[in-house]
Amino acid sequence: MVTNQAALGAVSASSPEDAGSAAPPEAMAAPASVPGGPPKRPRWRERIRLTLEVIRANPTGRIALKVFIALAGLLVVALGAALIPLPGPGWLIVLGGIGIWAIEFSWARKLLDFTRRNLRKWTTWVTRQSWPVRLLLGLVGMIFVGAVVWLTVRFSFGIDLVASFLNYIATH
Repeated sequence: MVTNQAALGAVSASSPEDAGSAAPPEAMAAPASVPGGPPKRPRWRERIRLTLEVIRANPTGRIALKVFIALAGLLVVALGAALIPLPGPGWLIVLGGIGIWAIEFSWARKLLDFTRRNLRKWTTWVTRQSWPVRLLLGLVGMIFVGAVVWLTVRFSFGIDLVASFLNYIATH
């Protein structure tokens, strides 16, 4: 079976400058992990790391990167903080902003590690609990979210949802 690399190697070996030095296709099809094989393409994280290293190599680039990361993280954290009272991914967006800050700031990296570690501990603890305890936790979470939504609507728009609901029940 001939791989794409072997076919490409055979095509490039048949070019005029390589005439007479063509290697067999099996020799050209060496996997990327084998020493002497074709170099692996860097993954996207490696590319980002290298790009950040190039930017940090220049003093002006280092300052500009810190300012950009600080502002981008602040924008995302502020958006997430505004969304926390509402049902949805407010905390997840805040953690995303902290993740942006963690690119440049060690305090944010430590905070993100602390949060991940405790979230894993919480998740592990919840999964070890019985179904009644899990249902109780879910119920408490739903009551909390409902209370937050009720308070948000009441103080933001002046509408008391509980009083409106009770009035609707009494009149119908």
